[in-house]
Amino acid sequence: MNTERQKKGSLKMKDEKIMVLDVETTNSLDDPLMYDIGFVVTNKKGKIFEKGSYIVAETFFDRELMGTAYYAEKLPKYWKDIKSKQRIVKKLVSIKFIIADMVKKYGIKKIAAYNARFDYRAGNTTQRYYTNSQYRFFFPYGVEFMDILKLARNGLQNNEEYVNFCKENGYMTSHKTPRPQLTAEVVYRFLFDVEFEESHTGLEDALIETQIMAYFLKQNPNAEWKLWE
Repeated sequence: MNTERQKKGSLKMKDEKIMVLDVETTNSLDDPLMYDIGFVVTNKKGKIFEKGSYIVAETFFDRELMGTAYYAEKLPKYWKDIKSKQRIVKKLVSIKFIIADMVKKYGIKKIAAYNARFDYRAGNTTQRYYTNSQYRFFFPYGVEFMDILKLARNGLQNNEEYVNFCKENGYMTSHKTPRPQLTAEVVYRFLFDVEFEESHTGLEDALIETQIMAYFLKQNPNAEWKLWE
């Protein structure tokens, strides 16, 4: 009986689904407001089961807010994608429910993001801004937040080849003692494609971050990458 339960538990772990999510924001980095949310439902091997790309109507249609967006030059592409229905415009509350339904549908226990602290803060800041703090948390209750940046840092911090790659290509930080950059773009270039350019749009970034996640989990399936210990 116990053996049977162990087998079922092991099977569930193998089939574990993870949501990898990326957001694009405007306003300040301290008080980011989301306008683009992209996500994929995947497993630890990077197989994609479902994906979504949503534009936050309240933010996107505010010309003043969008005028300060870091990647404001991408607005024409967003309009083109909206017209072709590659990206769907929804109010924040609808996107919140879509994510919650996806979490429930696949039994998701982990939401992963690259530099997950920022995405988590952006979700909550946007939620509080548009509800006057009546509702304070955007992501489903009880889901753990996982940081793909933490996976990359742990996997590359002692990698001499990566250090040399960053030195040779000018990917070092501007600290007094320069360190290799660990942006998703630089890490992806090292792992998969030296000429890669990050899209800086939600779904497209979530897809490459899924590949990065799967790579490092293959190297170390038991890696510790939870955002908060």
